[in-house]
Amino acid sequence: MIERVSATIGERELCLETGRMAKQAHGSVMVSYGGTVVLATAVEGPIREGIGFFPLTIEYREKTYAAGRIPGNFFRREGRPSEKEVLTARLVDRPLRPLFADGYKNEVQVVATVLSADQENDPDILALVGGSAALMLSGIPFYKPVGAVRVGWVDGNFTLNPTFAELESSGLDLVVAGTEKDVVMVEGSAKELSEAVMVDAIEFGHRALQRSIELQMDLIQRIGVEKIRFEAPARDEALAAEVERLAEQGMNQTFSLEKKQDRQKVRKELLTEIQTQLATNYEDRESEIEDLFEEYERRIVRDMILKEGRRADGRSCDDVREITCEVGLLPRAHGSALFTRGETQALVATTLGTARDEQKLDQLQGESFRNFIMHYNFPPYSVGEVKPFRGPGRREIGHGALTERALRGMMPAGEDFPYTVRIVSDILESNGSSSMATVCGGSLALMDAGVPIKTAVGGIAMGLVQEDGEVAILTDITGLEDHLGDMDFKVTGTAEGITAFQMDVKAEGISRETFARALEQARVARLFILDKMNAAIAGPREEISRYAPRIFQITIPVEKIGGVIGPGGKVIRDMTAKTGASIDIEDDGTVTVASVDVEGAEKALEMINQIIADVEVGKIYKGRVTRLMNFGAFVEVLPGKEGLVHISALAPHHVKSVGDVVKVGDEIQVKCVEIDDQNRVNLSKVAAERELGLIPDTGEPPKRPPRGGGGRGPRDSSKRRPRPRR
Repeated sequence: MIERVSATIGERELCLETGRMAKQAHGSVMVSYGGTVVLATAVEGPIREGIGFFPLTIEYREKTYAAGRIPGNFFRREGRPSEKEVLTARLVDRPLRPLFADGYKNEVQVVATVLSADQENDPDILALVGGSAALMLSGIPFYKPVGAVRVGWVDGNFTLNPTFAELESSGLDLVVAGTEKDVVMVEGSAKELSEAVMVDAIEFGHRALQRSIELQMDLIQRIGVEKIRFEAPARDEALAAEVERLAEQGMNQTFSLEKKQDRQKVRKELLTEIQTQLATNYEDRESEIEDLFEEYERRIVRDMILKEGRRADGRSCDDVREITCEVGLLPRAHGSALFTRGETQALVATTLGTARDEQKLDQLQGESFRNFIMHYNFPPYSVGEVKPFRGPGRREIGHGALTERALRGMMPAGEDFPYTVRIVSDILESNGSSSMATVCGGSLALMDAGVPIKTAVGGIAMGLVQEDGEVAILTDITGLEDHLGDMDFKVTGTAEGITAFQMDVKAEGISRETFARALEQARVARLFILDKMNAAIAGPREEISRYAPRIFQITIPVEKIGGVIGPGGKVIRDMTAKTGASIDIEDDGTVTVASVDVEGAEKALEMINQIIADVEVGKIYKGRVTRLMNFGAFVEVLPGKEGLVHISALAPHHVKSVGDVVKVGDEIQVKCVEIDDQNRVNLSKVAAERELGLIPDTGEPPKRPPRGGGGRGPRDSSKRRPRPRR
């Protein structure tokens, strides 16, 4: 039986339908908004014994037929997930994962597939709402539906679910996801908005998403879904007491150590010792002992923060770890920076390229090009591990996208800085918030490369510990605090306001006041970090690296593009070979010349200007003799443009034969004395030499070639009278 519910959210109708498609999935919902349609399914697999995590997999796929397109790759079929697909899968995963029942470890897969794309509404919101609805319709222990909306900011007002076109003029692009009572995830970018506006935006989004939650509950009631409450295995209190007794002294020793690796070493040794001591009475229960050990560790860390105001590394709640900033470390990189904060370190390099280096994107919205590229790498040695090197994972792609959102708004306009810019961050050490270190290092590396960004951008990761009405907001969280805390809250921005925002909440009931406190504490920390960054480099360098290409742009008449390119590209290839510069021509006549060698670029520009230039009457040219005729010599004064020097204008005296004065290939000075009504160019060597002072000026006007057949070239042989034979 097909059931369908709908409601107006923003300016369009959101529809949820079940019972038509994918009926063998444990939960299946088709979500539509405008002309965009997403099918979301949820399936439960068997329990995976012996694992310490919940094996949830979120997959998001875009079918190109959804936009009436055929994939642009060689195979003409959808391949591995694009960055957009990976980022949307992460967007769906983060609010759903914390809401499954505690202790549940069955394998679960949620798949969202875009079936139709109107190229106005982003399918990501539909995928998130659909994933939640599919889980609610299944028998999987997922009890609280999640709603989501996108919030924009135009002319001082919030907008709900803005289209792609509307987002271009919006000062905010923010996705808010939450349950009926709580916000559980926020992600987006902003154009230096204030903390107060951001708090209002989150509240606005949370109110608006309630309608999508009501729709899910309405659909569940119509279907008559009855959820079976999941009961986690009972906790062995005797074993828990033994673990705590054996761990107490060693745990205190662990948290007296400041360095992450020292703490991890002592922790590992303590856990191994406890497992060994309990092996006799609790055989084959190592995994359970480890879970109880981590549970005890979590309680110790949180109590220490809430009751003593002290963190595992000895800092107070609002302390930022020691920061060092260095720039210009890599001599051949166009820009480089090493940003170190505590035990997190990012080496960031900026490379400047030309339009040919732009990244081509093949998306549902069609083909597009990206001239600002951010790549983030997390090698295993950064956390002292040995792992195989493979392609970028979801973590790398997600952190890179967050950094790109943070910095993109500060980049100069393309017409002011016509470069393709690529930033690469290699994490050399990690103990919390390597993405924020990447933002800071990226800002420094851009300035070191001479990219005229508007101002520096800094980032900080905030945490939260909340229990029984007690709240502690943590500045600059470490990996341990991220893992054991209630919130991971990343904020990037300038001294003026926020540029990017990402928050994942694991606790329930975070109030508006807590959000506001966290944002204000983040602002203070961000200003502190920006001061450290400005001490290393206060602004973009005045000159780009000598190893970076110099780019020059000119605009030529559209009708002259063909002359610059030449037949089969012959002319432009010849210029490239002679100058070493790369030359790109757009359909509107914009010509971009790039070369590391400035002289080569200038020579290429000179050659282009000569090609597009028109011969002017009264101007002197240095030309090359191309042909000799009985009546004069043809001279090329500009590339592809030649004129005639009549025999009478070759010398101030009588010339019997043209070859007596000039030869093919000679370079001579000539003056344009006339362009006749048939656009024929008449030149004079005598007039040029007189004006240049090479021969005496007699005061006589330059002679023009006689009109008619004798002055313009060989006569038509078909019109000559035949000579009588002797």
